[in-house]
Amino acid sequence: MKTDIEIAQSVVLQPIGEVVKKVGIGDDDLELYGKYKAKLSFEKIEAVKEHALGKLILVTAINPTPAGEGKSTVTIGLADALSKIGKKTMIALREPSLGPVMGIKGGAAGGGHAQVLPMEDINLHFTGDMHAITTANNALSALIDNHIHQGNSLGIDQRRIIWKRVVDLNDRALRKVTIGLGSPLNGIPREDGFDITVASEIMAILCLATDLTDLKERLANIVIGYRFDRSPVYVRDLAVEGALTLLLKEALKPNIVQTIYGTPAFVHGGPFANIAHGCNSVLATATALRLADYVVTEAGFGADLGAEKFLDIKTPNLPKAPDAVVIVATLRALKMHGGVAKDNLSEENVEAVRLGFANLKRHVENVKKYGLPAVVAINEFVSDTPAEIATLKELCAAIEVPVELTSVWANGAEGGVELAETLVQTIATSPANYKRLYQEEDSLETKVTKIVTEIYGGTGVVFEKKARTQLAAFAQQGWDKLPVCMAKTQYSFSDDPTALGAPDNFEVTIREFVPKLGAGFIVALTGDVMTMPGLPKLPAALNMDVAGDGTAIGLF
Repeated sequence: MKTDIEIAQSVVLQPIGEVVKKVGIGDDDLELYGKYKAKLSFEKIEAVKEHALGKLILVTAINPTPAGEGKSTVTIGLADALSKIGKKTMIALREPSLGPVMGIKGGAAGGGHAQVLPMEDINLHFTGDMHAITTANNALSALIDNHIHQGNSLGIDQRRIIWKRVVDLNDRALRKVTIGLGSPLNGIPREDGFDITVASEIMAILCLATDLTDLKERLANIVIGYRFDRSPVYVRDLAVEGALTLLLKEALKPNIVQTIYGTPAFVHGGPFANIAHGCNSVLATATALRLADYVVTEAGFGADLGAEKFLDIKTPNLPKAPDAVVIVATLRALKMHGGVAKDNLSEENVEAVRLGFANLKRHVENVKKYGLPAVVAINEFVSDTPAEIATLKELCAAIEVPVELTSVWANGAEGGVELAETLVQTIATSPANYKRLYQEEDSLETKVTKIVTEIYGGTGVVFEKKARTQLAAFAQQGWDKLPVCMAKTQYSFSDDPTALGAPDNFEVTIREFVPKLGAGFIVALTGDVMTMPGLPKLPAALNMDVAGDGTAIGLF
């Protein structure tokens, strides 16, 4: 059996200019990065703003397990299947982070015969967007420390700087650092730390900005810390938003690539969904809607994180809400949620499917709370048995949600045709009636409580002392009108990663809030969620190499 990279390397790619003609993009609209990848010009983005909007399909999943769900693979395969049945289709995906690529999670280019290409470039440096975001983030850090070194006219309290440096790698040794040591010439000593680049507020800003003017305004609104009198300090106080925008002007342009089947795909932006909002850029999604009749996009991790944030944070910034939501699951993952150990997932266990279905059912119910129709996509594995499949179909029928098996990993577009046809029919017969979970005027406490009780299934929220103090302070600043971005484990509805299935009778503890005013949301930190991951004992990097002719080896 070929690996993902072997399948990808066997494909004869089309010049990207040929691929995008089918959605009305010409050669003059592209800024090429070699033959097979490009950025779309701002001029073309502006030119299509009055075009009619296509249908938007959000792909999400059950809570992820080590068994794997294949959400990106299904996203790509579904789009290819829509193309195959004659629909003018585009994809809008996130860019992979080098941290997971070199660590354990892997890339984000799909798998098997449902991949975006060239996968080696996409999973590595791509068009340099991650580097631009890293540079802009760290330029701001340098400017903050220089301001303090040069006299600190703003009165910044270096003990209360909340802006961190970033690097796009998993490096636990950088979580807490001390800077400015050595001599007075090296600056003012203080504690600092590193986040992974995809956790940077600048990443979130890039993915929510609608144009360069909006980008600059959002950058100016970043809170970098507090003065000695506890008043907030913004980037605009340092007057460096122009310089940061200059560093990001090319990164803001959406990247265009192709699938194995030849479907055009925007791959742009990459915030994590367990610590940020987990969606690709507003600019890419909105532009795709004006170029294609069907747009397939995804949100990170399970629907409790990625889909909730897509619907409560990203959707208000889009020209329209999703027309339908696809929830991806595997029978293997459902059995794991039903209590089966990973080593035993290949054995038939109908009862475990029934128990694990509780996780899928809660996600379906949550999607319907937003007024959106749902379709379940089961990513097939060879170990799936007829009895398990029949049981799952029976359970889905009982809650009146359409379900289709997909084999896009093995069969590409052909393996997703039934899902595509069911989805098109669902959109036609079950119109969406989108509504947000909470209102803008709700307090932060109310917003968090609604997410915990209505989406997670918990009984309530415990706000630790620091969080409780921040609730009052943020309300005084007027920040409580912003949406909430929950930073929570992806493995469970609760803040306990070991509580699989559909746990109930639990509370979620909020230890701290972090203002992200540039992005336009408040992050609520739960449990021990890390903004800088570490590497596993055997990182994926150990399997990677490059041949003498430059061919990548071991990249999934």
